[in-house]
Amino acid sequence: MDLHGVWIYAITGHVSAAGLDQLRGVGGGPVRAIAAGDLMAVVEDVGLAEFGEQALRRHLEDLDWLAVTARAHHRVIDAVAQQGPLVPIRLATMYSDDGGVAAMLAERDTDFRAALDRIRGRTEWGVKAHAAGRPEPGDATAGAEAPASPETGAGAAYLQRRRGQLTAQKDARRQMLANAETIHAELSEHAVGARLHPPQAPQLTENKALMILNAAYLLDDERGEDFASVVAALAERYPGVKLELTGPWPPYSFAGNGEREGVSERTLRRGASDAA
Repeated sequence: MDLHGVWIYAITGHVSAAGLDQLRGVGGGPVRAIAAGDLMAVVEDVGLAEFGEQALRRHLEDLDWLAVTARAHHRVIDAVAQQGPLVPIRLATMYSDDGGVAAMLAERDTDFRAALDRIRGRTEWGVKAHAAGRPEPGDATAGAEAPASPETGAGAAYLQRRRGQLTAQKDARRQMLANAETIHAELSEHAVGARLHPPQAPQLTENKALMILNAAYLLDDERGEDFASVVAALAERYPGVKLELTGPWPPYSFAGNGEREGVSERTLRRGASDAA
């Protein structure tokens, strides 16, 4: 007999059963809702052989499995978000049974209600910034050529040139980071809320350039086009920084009040499932 657990996708105030009928989750099974008071948790029953704690510890180190599962997880969240505001739950959050989910909803009723009120009528947009380039050893900005002299010799001249190159690269990186701070500050002025996330590793982004900004912005639904125009203007103003705008998303970064929810697929955390 295959033991089962309950995988959670999101918390919402209402979701219709008809809206869940066609959805399939990470385990390929049907998605359903568990109600407690005025809240509902969108869940799926999954086999513990594949999604139990020990299995998840192995799977979460497999980037291919992680990518496929994350897409399935967030397809459900995106579909449910079409019906109204929701609190997205992080990947691999598990409870042993429906009773544990219902108890969690009752315990955190006030927090979830506040989160749903905060994000109602709003969506999340992401902005990533990568360094467009860096000074190369042959660049004029990388340090002037220091001719060898009888006093210094060729070796000393090389070291002097190398120090100049490294100093130029450090200065360029410092300037790019300062530009990223300025960009974030200006974008924050156009948003209801802003969150900074850690830069992502190149293997997750498939971009080898240095990431200098990974931020999320909460916008009223009608402000998306205006915000995109601001991002485009900043990209022209700072040609040394390549900006990438994504969205709109369910407000992954702004829906939660703690560590356990509100994490987007763009910032997936590695770890085991949560136990009830």
